[in-house]
Amino acid sequence: MKLTILAVGERMPAWAEAAAADYLKRMPREARVSLLTVKAEKRAGQSGDTLKQAEARRLLERVPPRERLVALDERGRQVDTHELAELLRAWLDDGRDTTLVIGGADGLAADVLSRAETSLALSRLTLPHALARVLLAEQLYRAISLLRGHPYHRE
Repeated sequence: MKLTILAVGERMPAWAEAAAADYLKRMPREARVSLLTVKAEKRAGQSGDTLKQAEARRLLERVPPRERLVALDERGRQVDTHELAELLRAWLDDGRDTTLVIGGADGLAADVLSRAETSLALSRLTLPHALARVLLAEQLYRAISLLRGHPYHRE
């Protein structure tokens, strides 16, 4: 199975790039995660819905039709680390490639949300996109560590 984080926005601060890359390189071979980006739409007087639609087209082009799409959305289901680990276990057992999508500044368009198999919230707080990427990468690493009995996750 291939795991992908697909995010709107190409240029992130160096600290965010380094932190996300660090967690992703720690992932074991059976749960490798790649980070792909699509260009954010320029505001230039466009409405939030117009921006989200343009970004949605770019996002959905990158996700094959039979691949599992998981939307990261503030209105999604909040899970704790154990629940995320169980989701990850189910995805690994299923073997289907999975893409986790982080939207742009205006969020995800209805097209992306309706295509998603599930929608998860990292937090009810509004997070900067750079921090959302780092948080998602760290939680995926923590979840796989928990599944493998690695001491990274302590209780």
